[in-house]
Amino acid sequence: MYDVADDGQLMELIRQKDPAALEMLYDRYEGIIYSFAHRIVKDSMAAEEVMQELFMRIWKNAEQYDSAKGKLSTWMFTVTRNIAIDQLRKKNSGIPQQSAGSEELQQIRDTGTMTEDMVELMMVGEQVREALQELSRDQQQVVDLIYYQGLTQQEVAIRVAVPLGTVKSRVRLAMKQLQKRLIHWGRRDHAHD
Repeated sequence: MYDVADDGQLMELIRQKDPAALEMLYDRYEGIIYSFAHRIVKDSMAAEEVMQELFMRIWKNAEQYDSAKGKLSTWMFTVTRNIAIDQLRKKNSGIPQQSAGSEELQQIRDTGTMTEDMVELMMVGEQVREALQELSRDQQQVVDLIYYQGLTQQEVAIRVAVPLGTVKSRVRLAMKQLQKRLIHWGRRDHAHD
């Protein structure tokens, strides 16, 4: 059964505290979650900790995921990004912070920085890294600051000393270029779902 279980079925089994379902979900997403976390924290041990924290929260609080509000993969990447950025902030500030725990497992409504399109692109992995290299230096900079370092568009505007509208324009253009460059990989990836 687990070989054909979709994400929703696995989450339902995890809600029932079925360890085999959690293991299946882990096997399904381990590689891409680790790669995504590593891109943010830039450390293999820290990326492993982020990944373990994500799956621990899923196990403890699976009932808080609402499939009506979005795809599981999008939600997992968003929570992973939040955990990784929190970890970076703790490391940089030197001040221990309490984990947000179950609250972070509630459906995260993004304000435009971590779109579902961007999550789908991140899942492509190596091809994304190649495509990012083809963006202009300015576009690479805003993508890195927003998607990997967790800054808001307003914070990026201040950091790089350009108008907010310019930042938004760079993000839009970067997303269009990435989607155009990666669309055939995305189609191929979905063909295996």
